[in-house]
Amino acid sequence: MNEFQVSELRLNLEGVNFIMSNKSLNSRASFSGKLGYVLATAGSAVGLGNIWRFPYLAAKYGGGIFLLVYVILAITFGYSLMTSETALGRKSKKSPVGAFHHFSSSKSASFGGWINAIIPMIICPYYCVIGGWVLRYLAGYVAGGVDRLAGKNYFSNFIGNAASVEGWFLVFSICTLAVILFGVQNGVERASKIMMPVLIILAIIIAIYSMTRPGAAAGVKYLLVPDFSRFSWMTVVSAMGQMFYSLSIAMGILYTYGSYMKKDVSIEKSTFEVECFDTLVAVLAGLMIIPAVFAFSGADAAKNLQTGPSLMFVTMPKIFQSMGIGTVIGIAFFLLVFFAALTSSVSLAESCVSTVQDECHISRKKSTFIVGALMLLLGSLSSFGFNILSGVRIFGMDFLDFFDFLSNSIMMPIAAIATCVLVLRTVTLDSVAEEVTSCGEKFHNRKVYNFVMKYLAIAFLGIILISSVLNVLGVIHM
Repeated sequence: MNEFQVSELRLNLEGVNFIMSNKSLNSRASFSGKLGYVLATAGSAVGLGNIWRFPYLAAKYGGGIFLLVYVILAITFGYSLMTSETALGRKSKKSPVGAFHHFSSSKSASFGGWINAIIPMIICPYYCVIGGWVLRYLAGYVAGGVDRLAGKNYFSNFIGNAASVEGWFLVFSICTLAVILFGVQNGVERASKIMMPVLIILAIIIAIYSMTRPGAAAGVKYLLVPDFSRFSWMTVVSAMGQMFYSLSIAMGILYTYGSYMKKDVSIEKSTFEVECFDTLVAVLAGLMIIPAVFAFSGADAAKNLQTGPSLMFVTMPKIFQSMGIGTVIGIAFFLLVFFAALTSSVSLAESCVSTVQDECHISRKKSTFIVGALMLLLGSLSSFGFNILSGVRIFGMDFLDFFDFLSNSIMMPIAAIATCVLVLRTVTLDSVAEEVTSCGEKFHNRKVYNFVMKYLAIAFLGIILISSVLNVLGVIHM
């Protein structure tokens, strides 16, 4: 199972207003200022990928050296692509499809816009399935089932029960669509205003608890201190992939959020702050999980850190069982994960609803129901792929794995390449720079941006695409 990435929602803390005009169905919403954009985009980066995928990859590919490579890539490659998508969104005042059409009427531009728009439509349904798993575990800890949840076959038995998995998927999907249906002011903003601060507080509390356990210091050192002897080319490829997914690149979200950004907001500063926030949360996630695994797994620490997706649903429950206050920590951990998953799914769904509104010229309510029907169809395939449809395989993968591979490993790199081609051949780097400086401030990192876009971006994206395909074919192992 690849990463469960995905992307968060429009945030509003005090001073953040996300204003929807009622003059027409297609009028654009807007953030009140930089804080609105930063919190919304940072929210899109804080999801399941940060909580389990970053610690898993960091553990697998060298700990501190992985973190160092990730940061370098984020402030160069990631920064450039985020700046491009945000600038194109603000310049066009459109979601991805409309943005590409705004700059070019060619078929290739139409393809680029639609692939950016379709990606969240594929990710959101299976993300809600995983969200249902999280909700089930949260309910289990609330019911005091710490020993039962740590059982050897609990997770496999759970996902093998079609009715149970589908039921929790539907509950989580209803939560997501309810937030969307209530609208921006009363739904997205209100939910995020509560959930994101609680998520951060819980992450800090669990990280502190994890780091202060006997034996946890080795895990802290492993994550934060670079060991250059552990460096390999796969460290670069894996860090690049994590950075790519974590920063919400090529999901249509940055185009949409950019279209809501006012002209007096600095794209450059906002992008940098988002990257800092995202990296902070990823490190917190690492400090929650890696020291705990070292502290409570003993000699099995290295093995347990390599378990990937099951790290969250199999290994962590066993660790919670070994703690004196495992039920309390289990509730706090899965509550944190639930908030992260819900804000991610709301962001993905909001991107889908925005595209349907823009392209079909219908109301938000109708758009939400259309997206809901799509979620039900594709999500149910993913849900049943572990039980009644387990015999159906696509390239050897169940439905959830296939949708994840298709969106994250194939479509997202292609979508990002489409953005690079649009910038280099049609929009021009100078036009992007003009949009970045429209706030009245200098484009301080323009040389870095131009160099990355001209000489590195497409090549790096090609590496991600080729490496992912070769990994699935078994030629390489990531």
